[in-house]
Amino acid sequence: VSHRSANEVPAEPVRSGSGTVRQVLIGPDEGPNFSMRRFTMEPGGGMPKHTNTVEHEQYVLGGAARIGLGDEVIEVSRGDVIFIPGGVPHWYESLGPEDFEFLCVVPNSPDEIRIVEGE
Repeated sequence: VSHRSANEVPAEPVRSGSGTVRQVLIGPDEGPNFSMRRFTMEPGGGMPKHTNTVEHEQYVLGGAARIGLGDEVIEVSRGDVIFIPGGVPHWYESLGPEDFEFLCVVPNSPDEIRIVEGE
């Protein structure tokens, strides 16, 4: 059993992102099957088009963003949920005026992240 305030968890910049930080709220050392992360993007920040080997389950905590999912582009805001299957190209753009924040739960399986360039 583990308990802490999310505000106590350090935020690390996302290397490929702009204006984006990630907190690992529950990591593989605590949860044997899944990890829970919180991402925060400044207005205008985001992450480039990429793929992951593992699926993502996401819940929007606040703010608004445009997200590319394969060939589709959607706008999301607080209370929305997103499922991204493994291998589907996706990207994020925070729309502002406040930070875009979401929880992202992923399986603790090997994950290969690949930036999709030239598209």
